Amino acid sequence: MNPDAGAAQEIILDAPLIGAELIRREAALAPDKPGVYRMLGADGEVLYVGKAKSLKKRVLQYAQGRFHTQRIARMVALTREMVLLRTDTEGEALLLEARLIKALKPRYNVLLRDDKMFAEILVRKDHEAPQITKHRGAHTIPGDYYGPFASTVAVNHTLDTLQKAFLLRTCTDSVYASRTRPCMLHQIKRCSAPCTGVIALADYNDLARQAHDFLKGKSRSVIERLSKEMMQASDDMEFETAARLRDRVRALSHVSMSTSVDLREEEADVFAVFNEGGSACVQVVFYRAGQNWGDRAYFPRVDQEDDAGSILDAFLGQFYQDRQVPRLILVSHDLHEADLMMEALSLKANRKVQVLRPQRGDKCEVVQHALNNARAALGRRLAESSAQSKLLQGVCEAFGLEAPPVRIEVYDNSHLGGTHAVGGMVVAGPEGFLKGQYRKFTIRDLDTMPGDDYAMMSEVFRRRFTRLIKEKDLPEGEKNFGRPDLVLVDGGQGQLDAVLAVMKDLGLEDIPIVGVAKGPDRDAGMERFFMPGRLPFMMEPKSPVLYYLQRLRDEAHRYAIGANRQKRDAAITKSPLDEIEGIGPRKKRALLAAFGSGREVGRATVDELMKIEGISATLAQKIHDFFHAG
Repeated sequence: MNPDAGAAQEIILDAPLIGAELIRREAALAPDKPGVYRMLGADGEVLYVGKAKSLKKRVLQYAQGRFHTQRIARMVALTREMVLLRTDTEGEALLLEARLIKALKPRYNVLLRDDKMFAEILVRKDHEAPQITKHRGAHTIPGDYYGPFASTVAVNHTLDTLQKAFLLRTCTDSVYASRTRPCMLHQIKRCSAPCTGVIALADYNDLARQAHDFLKGKSRSVIERLSKEMMQASDDMEFETAARLRDRVRALSHVSMSTSVDLREEEADVFAVFNEGGSACVQVVFYRAGQNWGDRAYFPRVDQEDDAGSILDAFLGQFYQDRQVPRLILVSHDLHEADLMMEALSLKANRKVQVLRPQRGDKCEVVQHALNNARAALGRRLAESSAQSKLLQGVCEAFGLEAPPVRIEVYDNSHLGGTHAVGGMVVAGPEGFLKGQYRKFTIRDLDTMPGDDYAMMSEVFRRRFTRLIKEKDLPEGEKNFGRPDLVLVDGGQGQLDAVLAVMKDLGLEDIPIVGVAKGPDRDAGMERFFMPGRLPFMMEPKSPVLYYLQRLRDEAHRYAIGANRQKRDAAITKSPLDEIEGIGPRKKRALLAAFGSGREVGRATVDELMKIEGISATLAQKIHDFFHAG
């Protein structure tokens, strides 16, 4: 008989696998098929997203530790879990990889940080007289889209030229329907006034077709056609018509000569990367219809060990996630997987896409010019970063922080006589203002007295930092706000006490908060700073740190005032029809077009209302009762 029988036995559980051991186990289970893998760290943090032609072979490489850089070795050591997703082809894996990187923002991937949608020109096709307008976002409106334009300046300049040359309307459909005489744009020869019949719809649509031809690269044929019409009008002694055509030809010739490049009729995007010391700049240039439609410099998050080819591999996949892919992509360096990139982008565009690194000729010159711009942009960026680092170190010393702040949040409130109260939050860091992370807070508390700045600031802080607490356990990619290293509040001791009470209640007293009060006569340079446990103090009037803090405060002030102005403007344009159940945008448009204003709708009889398309007898009675209640 076992003498230890019945005695308690110690049970030793195997420690959970981590790092290379975990990856080795996953490799044994992984399929020999294309797919995407995710490496997860502690608390589910996504460390890395990658794609593979064979998941089994690729994952096994990490476990074997071959050809690892120090960065990859660190990533492997931190891995606590792996997630594998199979795809049918390697091209599909590349597209899925780019989508996941963009959504999850893994720590160890090359990451495209500035991902704003570019502006485009839209010629709408859902109206008898097509409208030309600037557009951003998804292509949900029927019409022809032209772009992308790299800057608002570029798209506004092109729109201005198109107005002069083709006289297309820019007004909204409701304004178009309510016009009884031509507007000022017609008087200054920017619109042909189809709204009042000055131009026949058939002739107006011919202008729209000419604009389409011009934007599609047929600028020379459009100019030649208008020149012939001008000469014919001159021969017929119709000098006023000839003069109008001359002005249109001049406008088109100017934009054509100022932007055309010798890329034949190809649509192309150019990508040139310059990397140095763990930083990189990717210069992107857009060519459409043989014209340069602008450029933009990007500064992706990279590692010192990433080369130009790997940066372009990662950048291109993420860049085209939500954008139209052109037929030709020119690059400054060879991609590591050029064939795979062409396969993936062709799959996304549903047509053949070429990715080329030109060696000579005009295309090579265009790429070299972009590369020079990338080198210059990165130099400016590094110089600015150095100056910014010194300022943040100064902020650290001025406020006694443990380290230079990476995320600074600045708060201000705005209202007009207590109405349309709104709070604004701006964010800054080592890279300057982070405008994509700005937030505005509509003051909702009905118990807040109009103009009570303390109560408004308390509400803003409670809502913002309650959200921070709720997001604490979310994966990094799902968080909307980061934790600030420093908070600046526009105001003195009163505002500071109000927000400190909120932070104490939420258990966030460890976040440094500083009140910034303006000088006696609101003089810049005479600001006083308020911190818990310190007497109010001032800085040297010519201190660079003081100038920097003034810029932060002024930006918060500008943003809060802008938000307040938007709310006021929205209230001015709001119609009483918005409050009637059953009145949507279409019926509202029809009523305003028929009667001219909400007030005139209120004066209409039930019978008059029923004559409007879409207004039933029941709805007409409801509208009438709304305006005549009591």
